[in-house]
Amino acid sequence: MGKGRLEAFSDGVLAIIITIMVLELKVPHGADLAALRPLIPVFLSYVLSFIYIGIYWNNHHHLWQAVRHVNGRILWANLHLLFWLSLIPFVTGWMGENHFAAWPIALYGTVLLFCAIAYYILTVALISHHGKDSTLAIAIGRDIKGKISLVFYALAIPLSFVNSWIAFTFYVLMAIMWLIPDRRIEKTLMS
Repeated sequence: MGKGRLEAFSDGVLAIIITIMVLELKVPHGADLAALRPLIPVFLSYVLSFIYIGIYWNNHHHLWQAVRHVNGRILWANLHLLFWLSLIPFVTGWMGENHFAAWPIALYGTVLLFCAIAYYILTVALISHHGKDSTLAIAIGRDIKGKISLVFYALAIPLSFVNSWIAFTFYVLMAIMWLIPDRRIEKTLMS
């Protein structure tokens, strides 16, 4: 099977996820700047989640540049990733509305952890389909960055109940680490 429909569907789902998140930003009733103050946690949650969706979109795009075709297993692995990504608007809203309380921060981290696991499963399915000597397999390599992310998300979840700001800082650090697009695939494709 070709990969075009899968890419188009994924792009559409990610666009809808961002749209849902922005629609959760409610306009304040007051006309002064003080009316915006209660929205700061909601806005910060939105910004972080927008960055995460952007990171996934960007890396997903790079992933498909190294892929020639897909099979049913890959389609399901991609849907699995999209499922977890589609939960980001819910946990984003809950986290922002509750001013970064422990349970919302922990659930946010849980969703991020499962997004990372789903992305890993997708890459394994793609490498399995294209072979261990494929461009994608060479580009992904040992995926140290991906494994570090899993560890940080797994640590941040229980830390949410100790200090939710430490957990939130872990999520920000992981976003910063991934903010620069993964160049491994580009470098491998260019050589």
